[in-house]
Amino acid sequence: MKVIGFSGFSGSGKTTLVEGLIPALKAMGMRVSVVKHAHHRFDLDHPGKDTFRHREAGAFEVVAASSKRLMLVREFEQAKELSVHHLLAEIYDGVDWVLVEGFKQSDLQKIEVWRASTQHPARYQEDDFIVAIATDSPDDLPDPTQRPVFDLNKPEEIAAWLIANQSRFEYHAENYA
Repeated sequence: MKVIGFSGFSGSGKTTLVEGLIPALKAMGMRVSVVKHAHHRFDLDHPGKDTFRHREAGAFEVVAASSKRLMLVREFEQAKELSVHHLLAEIYDGVDWVLVEGFKQSDLQKIEVWRASTQHPARYQEDDFIVAIATDSPDDLPDPTQRPVFDLNKPEEIAAWLIANQSRFEYHAENYA
């Protein structure tokens, strides 16, 4: 599988870009998964539902499946911050691309999503893992760069670049063990 991260400050457009890349890559025949870093407590389950009740009763893991979907919820008894590599190990083996949103400190190759209007600093000058920049304001980048600069609003162009350079993004879990 190939892996590319998307980093940027809140409000930069990471989710919207990833949301646009999924159908662009699927249109090229790729199977796509997403790994998302959540900063706050989140829940996919709902009070009163069977799976929620099983978790409330103390189950470590609850797996629910239908003919269309599988859900795994794992409860940690102690807070535990998983690395992006732990999460990538959970991804189904038949996936072509994994788009990783967040994990801006990770050692994965990443595309920085940057907007001048947010007034957040760009990180490409200090993060060697940033291999490209997606922005809506290329003329406002703080420093010149040799990295590719893409229009944030054209995910199909980014998808084409990823496919053209896909060998560069091949993920080898043993390199991160």
